[in-house]
Amino acid sequence: MDRKTFIDKFTAQLKEWDAEIEKLEAKAQGAGADAKAEIQKQIHAFQEKKEAAQSKLEEAKKASEEAWEDLKSGAEKAFEDMKGAFKNAFSKFKL
Repeated sequence: MDRKTFIDKFTAQLKEWDAEIEKLEAKAQGAGADAKAEIQKQIHAFQEKKEAAQSKLEEAKKASEEAWEDLKSGAEKAFEDMKGAFKNAFSKFKL
């Protein structure tokens, strides 16, 4: 995948994650105290992972051609970690 395609794909993915975080926030509002605390904890973890993924994406945007390939694998890993975290949470919270 070339850099532009990569950046476009993962920029769109970040927007999707923002929407998913909003769904979790809405679920937390209607949850009991224990469930709300657990969901809020998960949201905080997502936001940290999303920020890490965003940072990797920004690095990839600014990287030289030589550094691009090295950054690409790190950015892909950050995005895969985030996808896994969302998948686990959504199955746990039944969203």
